[in-house]
Amino acid sequence: MIRVVKIGGRAQSDPALAPAIAAAVAGGTTLCLVHGGGDEVTALQRRLGLEPKFLGGRRVTSEADLDIVRMVLSGTTNKRIVAQLISAGARAVGVSGEDDGMFRAHVTDGAMGRVGGRVSVDPTLVSHLMAGGFVPVVSPLARDGSDSFGAGLNVNGDDAAAALAAALHADDLVLVADVPGVLDDGVVIPTLDQEAAADLVARGVATGGMAAKLDAAAHALAGGVARVRIAGVSGIGDITSGTRIVGARSASPTPLR
Repeated sequence: MIRVVKIGGRAQSDPALAPAIAAAVAGGTTLCLVHGGGDEVTALQRRLGLEPKFLGGRRVTSEADLDIVRMVLSGTTNKRIVAQLISAGARAVGVSGEDDGMFRAHVTDGAMGRVGGRVSVDPTLVSHLMAGGFVPVVSPLARDGSDSFGAGLNVNGDDAAAALAAALHADDLVLVADVPGVLDDGVVIPTLDQEAAADLVARGVATGGMAAKLDAAAHALAGGVARVRIAGVSGIGDITSGTRIVGARSASPTPLR
């Protein structure tokens, strides 16, 4: 089984995270990890006198912001996660989405600045690492496919994980949140089709980062990923945990394996 896991900044502080990933790998799961780190990026921006801006749950990224995103995500955050996984017993290797042109993206909205959309993926590097028994830990930056010099772009971590899961023909994509799933009145919704997900966004129940996760989940399903879930850290090892996102209401979800 190939499982792609995306973890945001807040989930990274959960002491159960690294052991859960190591246990999944020890149990025979081939796993690739994509991470965010938005809170740390925000903290460094503010230390440097810059105020972060967001549109639709995604970070507006100026040229100056892009340097900060690179420093935090491909540097501090990436290497800290690698160190935690190695301590937990997993063989982890940190890479950036810019390495080997793994992620290519394009500026699709000038208001977002150096933010990439229409993400394409060359999974060769992570495929080689996983085949060698390593857990690739990937920071979500991309090469600008419209720039002959390959300038960098910031890519939303959920979008990057969805595109990578599709390129790897993954069996399972887990978008790890700081809540145990998609909530309605504080209760986890076990299964959510895309029409119902759109309704949650329209009603303001799912906003910001959760709305971005639901959008990424839809793209992953469209890309052929067999199973997509939004869950807490427990969802890394427990395929019944969290909220499973499925396609149209007339479609039957792929059975759990």
